[in-house]
Amino acid sequence: MRPTTPPSVEDILEMAEDALAAIPEELRRMVQGAAIIVEDVAEEDVVEAMGLDSPWELTGLYRGVPLTAKSSLDAPSEPDTIHLYREPILLEWIETGEDLFRLVRNVLIHEIGHHFGLSDEDIARLEGD
Repeated sequence: MRPTTPPSVEDILEMAEDALAAIPEELRRMVQGAAIIVEDVAEEDVVEAMGLDSPWELTGLYRGVPLTAKSSLDAPSEPDTIHLYREPILLEWIETGEDLFRLVRNVLIHEIGHHFGLSDEDIARLEGD
């Protein structure tokens, strides 16, 4: 039975944290320090920078320096963040009928893939395997 009210930002964050806790510890350690941020939709400047027509097209975004590009000699920069966008996730949930936790987990894992330096094409290939 589906809830009668849309899941809140806090609900989506809790699902993301549960999904993160379920990934293998070795991978979880490599993501340690990356903040998970849940917002309703991406900001307009993010949508424009990504060349998208609408914030509804973006369910998640990794911001930071991928592990493959980091060096111990680098000066500290802003922390890595994984943004999950609640309203586009909920729209996909409604349109596909997919389990919401599974959908949140998939978006989170996709963005973690970017943290590891994988492209969208690499991630799609892995998801297809």
